[in-house]
Amino acid sequence: MLQISFIRENKAIVIEGLKKKYYENPEQDIELALSLDEKRRNLQVQLDTTLSESKNIAKSIGLLMREGKKEEAEEAKAKTSSLKQQEKDLKEALNQCADELQETLVQFPNVPHTSVPSGKSEDDNEIVFTSDLEVSLSDENKLPHWDLIQKYDIVDFELGNKITGAGFPVYKGKGARLQRALINFFLDEATKEGYTEVQPPIFVNEDSAYATGQLPDKEGQMYHMERDNLYVIPTAEVPITNMYRDVIVKEDELPLKNVGFTPCFRREAGSWGAHVRGLNRLHQFDKVEIVQIQHPDKSYEALEGMKAHVTGLLEKLELPYRVLNLCGGDISFTSALTFDMEVFSAAQERWLEVSSVSNFETFQANRLKLRFKDKNKKSHLLHTLNGSALALPRIMAAILENNQTTEGIKIPAVLVPYTGFDIID
Repeated sequence: MLQISFIRENKAIVIEGLKKKYYENPEQDIELALSLDEKRRNLQVQLDTTLSESKNIAKSIGLLMREGKKEEAEEAKAKTSSLKQQEKDLKEALNQCADELQETLVQFPNVPHTSVPSGKSEDDNEIVFTSDLEVSLSDENKLPHWDLIQKYDIVDFELGNKITGAGFPVYKGKGARLQRALINFFLDEATKEGYTEVQPPIFVNEDSAYATGQLPDKEGQMYHMERDNLYVIPTAEVPITNMYRDVIVKEDELPLKNVGFTPCFRREAGSWGAHVRGLNRLHQFDKVEIVQIQHPDKSYEALEGMKAHVTGLLEKLELPYRVLNLCGGDISFTSALTFDMEVFSAAQERWLEVSSVSNFETFQANRLKLRFKDKNKKSHLLHTLNGSALALPRIMAAILENNQTTEGIKIPAVLVPYTGFDIID
């Protein structure tokens, strides 16, 4: 959530940033927020003045009684009674105004970083790097992964549909072992980079979903258990980041780096067309997530490090990839800057997103009330970052499609110690 103080001091920058994210009526809504803020501050001054006056009069009553000035004391008591009613009315007005301001502020997306390119859709994203790894497959071997998984019987969509519904596959045999190998490989690589592994809950409460920006922005995209008012996580970012909600971190403890594996659940997964066929888009999928809590002065350096970590994984898996700087219209509600990593699908002949690494700056930290104290004991909001390292379904799809041979699917060498086999046949 944007800080109202930031909006006051950077009104023009905020309006232009909201326009870049295609927010409707930014001028009107920013003016509303600022007017509510001014009203709130004026009410606070009035309340503080009334409380001070009431306190001073209350002190004088005892003195007047001791001096025998009973009539003046009674007048003071009457004045105190009147002030108490004013206090009540002012508190009610202040709380209502604060609620209205909060409801307005939570609708604003994060302001994009200056390096975010202009554009409305994924077609306008900026390609910043493309690997030189080429894929060589003969036409007769160029099968899409949904045909390969059926051929080798490693993922069963019909069985998943029977058990649960569309978008909930069952991984079998070497398919399940490849999934487990990828998870362990990604976790091991992250711990080598100084991330502390955690295993968080996959259900979160409303406060947690709000703190990282899923609510109210993505309420319809999450599975919600109404009886318990719990949400099933769309990504491990939510529970891991919320480990630090309402926390004041010591500056010398920074950075805080965590990695966690969880299943992830998203209701918005489509059901038609090649772009959502097979493993391309699921309601349930596995993902390893890296999260950092960073000093504001070092968060963009950390973002570059996270990007390098993810691309390093793709290189070790010997997958052709590219890096995109997301444009204003494609970047998420909460992010200030996001890089997407995509792998090339040989059979589908298109790029598949497998990771996003993002810097949220203070946007989540403001909701989390996540701060640190500097040497002068002054509190500051921290920066939060997260990235997929990596999401498994499309990685598996790319491995299957890019490594198919006449003998079977070759397993990347780096995964063989984890799988215990070097080919799916």
